[in-house]
Amino acid sequence: MRVIDEDRFGRSAWWRHDRFGMFIHWGAYAVPARGEWVRSAERMSVEDYQYAIDAFRPEPDFDAWAEVAASAGMRYAILTAKHHDGYALFDSALSDYTTAKVLGRDFVAEFLAAFRKRGIKVGLYFSLIDWSRPDFPHHADLHHPMRGAVPDHVPDLDSYRQFLHGQVRELCSGYGPLDILWFDFSYEGMGPQQWGADEIVRIVRELQPDAIMDNRMEGDGANPGSILTATPSPWAGDFASPEQIIPTQGVIGYDGSPVPWESCMTLNNHWGYCASDTVWKPASMVVHKLVECVAKGGNLLTNVGPDARGRIPTGSAKVLDQVGTWMDDNCESIRGCGPAGLPKPDWGWWTAGHGKLYAHVFEAPVGPLPLIGLRPDQVKLVRRLADGSEVPMAQCWTVSDRNDLAFLSMGPQPEFSYPLPDEIDTVFEITLA
Repeated sequence: MRVIDEDRFGRSAWWRHDRFGMFIHWGAYAVPARGEWVRSAERMSVEDYQYAIDAFRPEPDFDAWAEVAASAGMRYAILTAKHHDGYALFDSALSDYTTAKVLGRDFVAEFLAAFRKRGIKVGLYFSLIDWSRPDFPHHADLHHPMRGAVPDHVPDLDSYRQFLHGQVRELCSGYGPLDILWFDFSYEGMGPQQWGADEIVRIVRELQPDAIMDNRMEGDGANPGSILTATPSPWAGDFASPEQIIPTQGVIGYDGSPVPWESCMTLNNHWGYCASDTVWKPASMVVHKLVECVAKGGNLLTNVGPDARGRIPTGSAKVLDQVGTWMDDNCESIRGCGPAGLPKPDWGWWTAGHGKLYAHVFEAPVGPLPLIGLRPDQVKLVRRLADGSEVPMAQCWTVSDRNDLAFLSMGPQPEFSYPLPDEIDTVFEITLA
């Protein structure tokens, strides 16, 4: 596999180093508490949804949010400045449909201040869709809450584009340097032409030249778009954004070269707060999926959906706290790491970085651990990453017929079987000879 072209993807170097971030889906949809797509799923009109706007009176502690992210080992965070419902969390001169106008609170400004203070890089999610706007397509649109209900509706895309570009300019000019701009999303009948994507890119590059952008001005969670080609469009983005899935081989361009990518994943089964959804992914799964992403050359963006009072759900916080405990000991095998170029072992994954190999062992072996892809003469030193202790190579009768493969002793008697020191993921740091 070829290395990533730094000229084309140079802006994302810091992001590819950090590997792990927090997504925050939050807005008035936390009041009905049935997910951020509630208006579309239940065909709510703007008037039907007004009760949620009126009831959304949160008192968020953004410092506490930032602490959750930092403690989990996340180095960047992205807040939904505006989701598809159109109710913005920032101050806009172009609309009264904002928390700044309704509540006197610019939540985007407050979020940015708290997370920057904590040393976390910051990004804003911005929906290219706006169901609150009368000029946005209604009747024939695939997702609009009023699809099919108002056949006489005539959209005005020129008007909508002007508004869309104006709000992008507000976000890019009014909040200091932004590290990420996460646009969402394109679909049949609504894509780069409808968004005026060339102008959006021009605005971003003029005002936020170092910000990285996702690929959804022309794609979605399943369609990467022209970022996979050797001649991408100007709005192809800096990274691909598979959603709720980890690609089987990472994301590879048509010419076989790697493309920066990030899997975005919920901690339960909803992005926005859903009171009935308590199916939390265990910390072990989150760690394993983070490792898998890194081993395949990607990032993991893990979502929390704060409730209508502005609190990160306890279930999310508990999982991330456990992930953070693991990251405290093992983050060196994640940050600054990527694919190792070795066959995938049965026991877990390999990552590589800092001149080292890292064996992520999820499943305890019977007897010594085979270091798949390595010969004994290639291994200079093995240490357990969590405490720095040396781990000896196995030399015992059970592996005496495999001089071509290095084995690691998992305990004082190498032919015996032992439980893993860390049942989530025991990481061994390997220095090659």
